[in-house]
Amino acid sequence: MIRATIFDYGAGNLHSLSKALTHAEALVSIESDPLAALESDVLVLPGVGNFVSAAARLASATVTMRDAIIGGHPTLGICLGMQLLFESSEEGPGRGLGVVPGSVRRLEAARVPQIGWNSIEHTAESPLAQCGLDVAYYANSFVCRPSDESSVIAWSAHESDRFPAVVRFRRTIGVQFHPEKSSTAGLRFIAGALAEITA
Repeated sequence: MIRATIFDYGAGNLHSLSKALTHAEALVSIESDPLAALESDVLVLPGVGNFVSAAARLASATVTMRDAIIGGHPTLGICLGMQLLFESSEEGPGRGLGVVPGSVRRLEAARVPQIGWNSIEHTAESPLAQCGLDVAYYANSFVCRPSDESSVIAWSAHESDRFPAVVRFRRTIGVQFHPEKSSTAGLRFIAGALAEITA
């Protein structure tokens, strides 16, 4: 059984994410110490919250966590968790992990935040396309802008703003949407992601 640890940096929605990971047959724990959160098979960076406060909670272990992820520690970042994989955010000061080069910027749209269901366009290289997740639930005002789009394995668009829906770096997957709120296909996606990064 995969041991998955959710790093609690004060974000909300840990209960539904924990249930979704348990549904994927993971043994789930929640840890507020970033170093202790790495003592598991999979590190999970949850969504819902503010980049500035989350980065502050990471600050004491940013370099250690970054090195672990780059070194191959399996990691799943969801919404804000995906944004923390990047270097910085327009949301405010604070360092991200810098695992994926680039920054986080506000959606270029008239209606912000984006809340609700949106379609996903998987690339031909995406091994997760087979999970059947073509529509997912979003709740975000900011999106990731990678310096190099080779890490992007799926896209979405809000109004005319096209942005990464899923990024992949070695054994790390980041998603801008909330798979734990995306019905049965979202649960399949979580199980598929865990299988991919721990294989």
